[in-house]
Amino acid sequence: MKFKSTRSRNRGSALIAVLFLIAILAMASITAIRVVSFDVDLAGAQVHGFRARQLAEMGIAIAANPVVKRSDPLLRHLSEEDGEGFEARIISEGEKFNINAIILRQDEQLMKSMFMDWGLDLDQAQELSDALIDWVDGNDEVGLNGAESEWYTAQGHLNQPFNRPFYDLEEMRMVRGMDLVEALKPDWRNWFTIWSSGALDLNEAPAELIAAAAEITVEEANVIPETVRGADGIRDTDDDKPFQDVNTALALMGVDTTLSPQVAQRFTVNDTTTRLESIGSVAGAKRKITVIVRNRTGRPAVLERTEEVIP
Repeated sequence: MKFKSTRSRNRGSALIAVLFLIAILAMASITAIRVVSFDVDLAGAQVHGFRARQLAEMGIAIAANPVVKRSDPLLRHLSEEDGEGFEARIISEGEKFNINAIILRQDEQLMKSMFMDWGLDLDQAQELSDALIDWVDGNDEVGLNGAESEWYTAQGHLNQPFNRPFYDLEEMRMVRGMDLVEALKPDWRNWFTIWSSGALDLNEAPAELIAAAAEITVEEANVIPETVRGADGIRDTDDDKPFQDVNTALALMGVDTTLSPQVAQRFTVNDTTTRLESIGSVAGAKRKITVIVRNRTGRPAVLERTEEVIP
């Protein structure tokens, strides 16, 4: 009787061990399936990402062609069969203020008026203007309300300012006082570039930026983009009337350059620096390529190229 009881216990223990082993094998199988599934998804994402990058490259190649206009339908392609496609844009860098050019001209009046329009008071605008000049100039002499290495070191920022022009707009965020601009004008980057030839292109800039540079109201500045668009009100059509010289545009806005000679220096026409943007997409994967080109329609020179993953 005792022998039977021992044998039963052994069988029970063996059964438990078998069930435990089966459970372990099941968990291992589920884990393996999940790993394989993840690897498949990862491989698929890599393939789709690579294809999206290829499509973005196609868009850049088309946009770089000097005969392609900004309104050309070739800049947009979508395959209804597989959902693959790209969308490319041709944008003038002259539509924004070149912050390096403004600082090197030491055009404090323009900077102060912009910053005050964005909500800074006079003292804050003056301090930020001087700090921007101190950041770019090649010496350690502090401007009247500026900031040099002593101030930045006290804040824990070593080797600042860089004492050179900005290489990237994000560097502007390091300048003393830019935190106020960040809080009051989160989209301030839309106003600036570092790539244009220098002055603001009257044929490309929006009325808001033209008004700031011409020291007039936005309503008064609206006459410029309205004239450029022509009778149909649409840009890049046959009836466009772009300006060929700055003085004609300033006269149309009623700006007297004899009273404000610095205003004319802030403008140009037909800036040759162009931003080419292309987004390729396939199966939910998106890749964006941006290329900055000078003299796109002549002897082009690539100034910058960036790639990014679009969520």
